[in-house]
Amino acid sequence: MSKAVTSFVLIAVLGGLLMVLSLAVARHGYPFGMVGVRRLEGIASPQNFVPLAALYFFSAMLMMILPLKAASMVLVNAADALMWTAIALFAAIVGCVLARWAFGQSSIVRVLWDWRFLFAMAIVGCHLALNALRRNVLLRSLAFAGFAALTLACLFWDFTLR
Repeated sequence: MSKAVTSFVLIAVLGGLLMVLSLAVARHGYPFGMVGVRRLEGIASPQNFVPLAALYFFSAMLMMILPLKAASMVLVNAADALMWTAIALFAAIVGCVLARWAFGQSSIVRVLWDWRFLFAMAIVGCHLALNALRRNVLLRSLAFAGFAALTLACLFWDFTLR
């Protein structure tokens, strides 16, 4: 948990510094400053978490039914990487928003209230609970059904709010 928090803070600081650099260059009138801002905003988007969550929940679903050796391969090569990706993307978003806020765009903080960030939190929360879910056969069966439903929801449900 502390490694995840440390990684989150470091990536948020680094992303914020890059956004500050891009905004400062743009403020001085150089057009390539806005290129940096657009690139950082391109990766730092809340809609990136829905397909990432589908991949993560599918790998978690597989870990619930696979034997231990195969499940450990899925954990190390897929689930861990997806969890760290979610942390890195969310930290980049927070860093970019805080940098814009420091440059006087106070209304940008509302971006952090997007409900799609719940997918990032769900990925990290499920990852922290995976070990406890695999210990009990009943919990493993329920988790398999839950992860299957979450995978299908992330893939096929339109999460637009009308």
